[in-house]
Amino acid sequence: MWLYNICIVVYAALIRLVSPLYPKARKWCDGRRDMPERLRSSIVKGEDVVWVHVASLGDFEQGRPVVDYIKESYPNYKILLTFFSPSGYEVRKNYKNADYVFYIPVDTKRKVAQFLDIVEPKVAIFVKYEFWLNMLMELRRRNIRTFIVSAIFRRNSIFFNPFGAIWRRALGAFETLFVQDEHSKQLLSNIGVTNVVVAGDTRFDRVANIAESAERVAVVEAFKGNKSLFVAGSTWGADEKILLPLIKANPDVKFVIAPHEMEESRIEYILRETRAVRYTQCEGVDFTDKQVLVLDTVGLLSHVYGSADWAYIGGGFGVGIHNTLEAVVYGLPVAFGRKYKKYKEACDLIELGVAQSVRDERSLQRWFAEVQDATLRAKIGSIARQYVNANRGTTERFVETIFRH
Repeated sequence: MWLYNICIVVYAALIRLVSPLYPKARKWCDGRRDMPERLRSSIVKGEDVVWVHVASLGDFEQGRPVVDYIKESYPNYKILLTFFSPSGYEVRKNYKNADYVFYIPVDTKRKVAQFLDIVEPKVAIFVKYEFWLNMLMELRRRNIRTFIVSAIFRRNSIFFNPFGAIWRRALGAFETLFVQDEHSKQLLSNIGVTNVVVAGDTRFDRVANIAESAERVAVVEAFKGNKSLFVAGSTWGADEKILLPLIKANPDVKFVIAPHEMEESRIEYILRETRAVRYTQCEGVDFTDKQVLVLDTVGLLSHVYGSADWAYIGGGFGVGIHNTLEAVVYGLPVAFGRKYKKYKEACDLIELGVAQSVRDERSLQRWFAEVQDATLRAKIGSIARQYVNANRGTTERFVETIFRH
């Protein structure tokens, strides 16, 4: 444990050291400055607080259905939503269904104790991957009901490593672990963790709700016109590298590219290399001669997929693919890069024939040629929608289990 504590202190010090040079690091530090005072001035003593913690914006999409369901079904509780990363906090710091939105404190014993002294949560809910040792052990010491939802475990995880004893002990903080699949349950059983429920993934509920209530984005519909539309979501530079040849090879198809991060140099590159226009600068633009719409804003992608005929999901040539379900819920055939195997839904979708992993621009173009067939796309659409519907209901099962205990 001493080594973990040293690493946490060193990590926080390094973030502070580089913060003048990196905007993300600066936001990480600024968001935690004077946090105890801001918490005290916000949270009223005696309130019944449910604390929901997510790492980033992506994980927020898994935690969001939980927050929304609690807010609607148990309005007497106040909801504290915390983030680790600025990518989530900056976008969702004013989220309407959370009463309070903050960063999680740096995981030192002193800061953890201070945080819990102020918040005094009745229930703590972690989403998917978040395991902060000092926080979990302090929650356990204080007998605060603690859960994790949509968790997924893999054999190579530190919990199953011979040197992972301290991490295995931290799992004892959870009253119940709600996992995505039977494999995770079996792995936990092998190390003696049996308070496990296979409940699925809350993102299915989220994307299904979006699709049922989604309104088409007027600008995207005008851009599409009577053409077919290909949407590439959450892309990185490596994704755009293989997408540009596809765009040039299909001049009669319209494309929307939604970069994961709004790096000006990458957006300018797309604008130079294609007949493109920015979403934020397209007022009054005649789209007749424009083939690419760069979605240089946030919060619209899940709705934009509703106008698409095909989709590409970015991140597969980096740390891992982004959310495939946002596209699949509309019955779209999807493609993505090589790094997808740690995502259960991506593996499921490949097995079902809904998705395809591509290695390079040639394999992307081969896939695109195959899914031109309207009959095949209709079949894929039916399978995709059945898959999403079969996996709904995780949020209700999870929340009702913990609140009716």
